[in-house]
Amino acid sequence: MDEQAVREHADAYCAALVAGDVELAAKELSDELRANLGQLVAMLPMPLTTAKAESLERTASGFRAVLHLVGETTETRLETRWKNRDDRPVIVEVSHLTEEAVEAVEDPEAAEPEA
Repeated sequence: MDEQAVREHADAYCAALVAGDVELAAKELSDELRANLGQLVAMLPMPLTTAKAESLERTASGFRAVLHLVGETTETRLETRWKNRDDRPVIVEVSHLTEEAVEAVEDPEAAEPEA
């Protein structure tokens, strides 16, 4: 398992989440995490508007990736731990790092003109 393989799987996980395809995203999870999928989904700011692997680093036992997930009203960062299972990288642990409200973007055309 190398950094490129983990990055590809992290990107696939993020893409599946943005697409709303939890079943596809679950393919990147260990059997233990899939057994508790509801708890993991509850950590996500659904529906997601964007998701990306923000950082990736090697650890003593695998890789650590921080995922930045942005929903319509909140954004969160999740720390994911990846290990080699059945000759491919899978997420074996997920924890919340931060959660913040998404600032509403003001539509300049919706503002009333000043007199």
